[in-house]
Amino acid sequence: MKSERFDFDEIVDQSHFFRQFSERFGLNECRIGDLDGLWDAVTGEELPMPLEIEFVNLGKGQKRRYGALILFLTKQRSRRGAGRPAPF
Repeated sequence: MKSERFDFDEIVDQSHFFRQFSERFGLNECRIGDLDGLWDAVTGEELPMPLEIEFVNLGKGQKRRYGALILFLTKQRSRRGAGRPAPF
């Protein structure tokens, strides 16, 4: 299982997160330029499954911004029978 950790004390802004996400999962960096592109990558076939993503040090604004993504990943993990939900 591939496991990645995104520490928002180190991620300076949303575009930095998109670059980090693209690099860590070997995605075409140009593809993810906004939340819609990120959603397409997560719901598509590009990501290695099973997958565990940990989000740490999220502020309130970041939790609102990435909440749908975190919820989706948690549900996908549960549906695939991987045990505990993805941490965040």
